Amino acid sequence: MTPSDRGFFSALADVVFGNPFSPQRAELISRLAPGVPLGDMTAHREALAQVVGPRLSPWLQEGAAALQRLGAEDRRLMEPPLLYVVYHRYVPQLDAHIKKQAGQSGAPLNVPFADDLIAELVRSGFPEERAIHYFVMFFQLRRAFYFILESLAGDCDSMRRLRQALWNNVFTHDMRGYDAALWNRMEDFSTLLLGETGTGKGAAAAAIGRSEIIPYLPEQRRFAANFADSFISINLSQYPETIIESELFGHRKGAFTGAIDRHDGVFERCSPHGALFLDEIGEVSIPVQIKLLQVLQERTFTPLGGHEKKRFFGRVIAATNQRLDKLRRDGRFREDFFYRLCSDVIEMPTLRQRIAESPAELEQLVRLLVTRVAGEQARDLAPFVMEALERDLPRGYAWPGNVRELEQAVRRILLTGQYAGEVANAVGEDDLLAGKVHAGELTAEELLARYCALLYRRLGTYAEVAKRTGLDPRTSRKYIEAARSG
Repeated sequence: MTPSDRGFFSALADVVFGNPFSPQRAELISRLAPGVPLGDMTAHREALAQVVGPRLSPWLQEGAAALQRLGAEDRRLMEPPLLYVVYHRYVPQLDAHIKKQAGQSGAPLNVPFADDLIAELVRSGFPEERAIHYFVMFFQLRRAFYFILESLAGDCDSMRRLRQALWNNVFTHDMRGYDAALWNRMEDFSTLLLGETGTGKGAAAAAIGRSEIIPYLPEQRRFAANFADSFISINLSQYPETIIESELFGHRKGAFTGAIDRHDGVFERCSPHGALFLDEIGEVSIPVQIKLLQVLQERTFTPLGGHEKKRFFGRVIAATNQRLDKLRRDGRFREDFFYRLCSDVIEMPTLRQRIAESPAELEQLVRLLVTRVAGEQARDLAPFVMEALERDLPRGYAWPGNVRELEQAVRRILLTGQYAGEVANAVGEDDLLAGKVHAGELTAEELLARYCALLYRRLGTYAEVAKRTGLDPRTSRKYIEAARSG
């Protein structure tokens, strides 16, 4: 192996184990595959795979025997490029299998190409057990890429950062460490999603939950679980206090009046290879928080009316559109519960923030939503929807309902040809501020806080508010948060 080969393969390892949504990885691919323009990550990976193949051909022609003649360090350097080439050779089959399985619940489908893929890894010098492990990793990688990219569209900076954060949540920031020690320990890492209503917290949670590692069963030629069924979601705000524990932990027959049969709660139904999404976690009472904390600490629970402790498998993802800092200050959200949930905290960007970063984001989302609502054949309706939005909504409309509101706006325009938005609410807040100023009812601090909050509703980012007011971004954020809590 030449010094040039060693340098190339060492840099390639950073690509193989890197976050596909990070700008650093894109730049590294462009350096290793000169002439590939930045932009389309899929094209990048395929172009680089074509460059890697010829580099490997001297060893691939002789097979595993040639690899055995290399020193230990050089053999270690060869593993990532070998994995890279085999992975890309089977990307079409992996993607087709994922799309087929995504539409079918029940037993996992057979994987007809699995034997060939595993055999190819074995021929490349990997022991069979490791070859099966990397096949499992390939399947997980493609699922994570598919669900993160498909569920969370958008090219603005905040959406790119979000996709990068979600990938790190599944594989950690260093996939080498994940592969070496953490791939079977991820149930210990809980996630907290924060953001306004309609920002896509459910889609983000589903992308994580459907991307957990699933063992492969060679003798059955299928995976151990169906990822389409491995993600369970429960909205805690929709249940009254009297039955929420039953929905979470289940109950046994006769546990309470009306318990005429056994009921398995979401903790019992959760797959060991999936995740449980607790939406609106800020709504639950302190007693329920204590019981949830105990489950997170001990990984066990007891159904109502039962005595046997059950083991909880899977990851926990929680979300809220409330300000947890205020709930914690007010004593409505336990500190110890928060610190059990926050292995990773991911903030969802608002639609107004996304549009402020990139005005083209709105049109891109409209095209996507029109296709989702009316099908591919209706794609030409997107300009009509955009024209209605530009005509009917005020400049700088704040989109209080975020992407969920935008989706309903698309539906309303397709039905009625118009959308007035939530202008009444926004105007009411502005009129209230103007009335208080006219009446002289605000202190200087209150006036500045409310003005900053008004600008934030219109502009969407702390940086833009700071630019308009001449304040430091941290100071503008302080005033905005003061206005919210007031």
